[in-house]
Amino acid sequence: MKIAIASDHGGRELKEEIVALLKEKGIDVMDYGADNPESVDYPDYGIKVAKAVSKGTVDRGILSCGTGIGMSIVANKFPDVRAALCTNMYTARMSRLHNDANVLVLGGRTLEKEVALLMVEAWLKTEFEGGRHQRRLDKIKELEKGLFNNKEE
Repeated sequence: MKIAIASDHGGRELKEEIVALLKEKGIDVMDYGADNPESVDYPDYGIKVAKAVSKGTVDRGILSCGTGIGMSIVANKFPDVRAALCTNMYTARMSRLHNDANVLVLGGRTLEKEVALLMVEAWLKTEFEGGRHQRRLDKIKELEKGLFNNKEE
């Protein structure tokens, strides 16, 4: 598995912890920064991961900023990216199980490091359930293509 990861200054410390965890597990990591605590603009970093996931250069991505909100907004602008801002173990698992999330977004200032690392592990090992959930993802794919026909009922 190959994972792209990035953060802004608010998520950098958590990103470093996650990179160490991923490498310890033998996962190929593409680290797009940020590499120091100086203030940066989160879109500059989120775009790099989202592009890599969208193009299929990597299998999945992980993003972190102060709250995770900005990074999730940026990442979901790209085709085939299903970025999920997760706040606990349940949302981390469900993002994969029901939504086949391929980008995990975490708040570097809102999560305890230990909890965040457990969330990453849960997200990595949870497989997409498919079934009725696939139908919903197919509708999103059509929306991305501009072919979605929103019929009034």
